[in-house]
Amino acid sequence: MRITLLILSITLLMSCESKKKEYAPLSTDMAQNEVVVNEVQQTGDYTYVLVQKSNQEFWLAVSKTDVKVGETLYFTEAMEMNDFESKELNRVFDRIFFVDQVSKEPIDAETKKAAVIAKKQEGMQKLLDSIKISPVAGGHSIGDLYDNAKKYNEQTVKVRGQVVKVNLDIMDRNWVHLVDGTKGEDRSDLTFTTKDVVQVGDTVTFEGVLAIDREFGAGYVYPLIVENATVK
Repeated sequence: MRITLLILSITLLMSCESKKKEYAPLSTDMAQNEVVVNEVQQTGDYTYVLVQKSNQEFWLAVSKTDVKVGETLYFTEAMEMNDFESKELNRVFDRIFFVDQVSKEPIDAETKKAAVIAKKQEGMQKLLDSIKISPVAGGHSIGDLYDNAKKYNEQTVKVRGQVVKVNLDIMDRNWVHLVDGTKGEDRSDLTFTTKDVVQVGDTVTFEGVLAIDREFGAGYVYPLIVENATVK
């Protein structure tokens, strides 16, 4: 399980382009951070690293990697979590940063962009290869909705898929991402707002109203979303 999938399950997905992706990133105070490793704790899937920057110490969590005390690491964007509990370590971190990419060499912009794209494509391809869900009678595939968004805009649509992400009670609604193994416009998941509660891993059918370029303020824009959905 990669760091991106963990972040998906506990908070809003990070994005690199405001007004193009769903969520804006929480960046650290510099374009690139240089830190020194003071302590390393390994678990099955993740590496927890106590690092120092100037006179400040803080914890990072990254996908399992070989890191040694005394090494210098570089990272750019990070997602801060407070009171995060690691069950494998049996401890609660008052403050920890989940880092999508660390490097032992300075990270230039092009290297970072290529690495992020490659990781996203690899993870999504594995997901798509494992999930193949046919539409219900009278329903649509996610790929069909992306490819024909203008045709279905403001219409009631029905979609069957597997839940890969849930964010509860944000703006008085639940936010659910489904995949069905299809994609369109380089997107494989579709977001639904709903009052119903579902779990990651569930296979469900949602019915709701499709909207394109839906803006929720503060730079949060959904190119495609199904609103006021209910489980059928």
